[in-house]
Amino acid sequence: MARAAQTARSERTREALRQAALVRFLAQGVEDTSAEQIAADAGVSLRTFYRHFTSKHDLLFADYDAGLHWFRTALEARPAGEPLIASVQAAIFAFPYDVSAVAKIATLRSSELDPERIVRHIRQVEADFAAAVEARITGENTPASAGLGSVDHRLGVKVTARCIAAAVFGAMEVWMLSADRSLAELARLCRAALASLESGLETGPADSNVLS
Repeated sequence: MARAAQTARSERTREALRQAALVRFLAQGVEDTSAEQIAADAGVSLRTFYRHFTSKHDLLFADYDAGLHWFRTALEARPAGEPLIASVQAAIFAFPYDVSAVAKIATLRSSELDPERIVRHIRQVEADFAAAVEARITGENTPASAGLGSVDHRLGVKVTARCIAAAVFGAMEVWMLSADRSLAELARLCRAALASLESGLETGPADSNVLS
């Protein structure tokens, strides 16, 4: 219980820092904003700031980090036995997106950061997303019933999880480069990517039960 309360406090602090940073960044720019200002606006010490973020620039990826945390929690809560693609899709769209904030922070990222840094961070988030999907797959199966100990099954799980992550992040990349950056368009692209992937993976993995 104590750990759960500590985790909740930590997440509230991270969210306060994310919100404070976004307000400052939009008002005066990233380079003219200091970590001290963000910490003060969030009502925490500079030491607490650095306990959660290594630099102010990390806060330019806060929307991804918040979304990933929400995705993990929502995916874990999906009903047992639900088809994997359906679970992933439901978990993605359970996130309470602030479309305006997402668009603004995406613009700040592109204007303030080196493209290689953006790509590196997004690839890490994509890997974490795949790990959450993999945990969902393995959590619904037992070694006795699904052969989790077999090399072929483990390969099927990893390939499936990484393909799903690639499809979702591919849709996001297309969305960020398109003229229509509405939430409805993002939803459409994600659904299209997952539907296309599902039809191709149904007979692909070594274990035919991975997607169901």
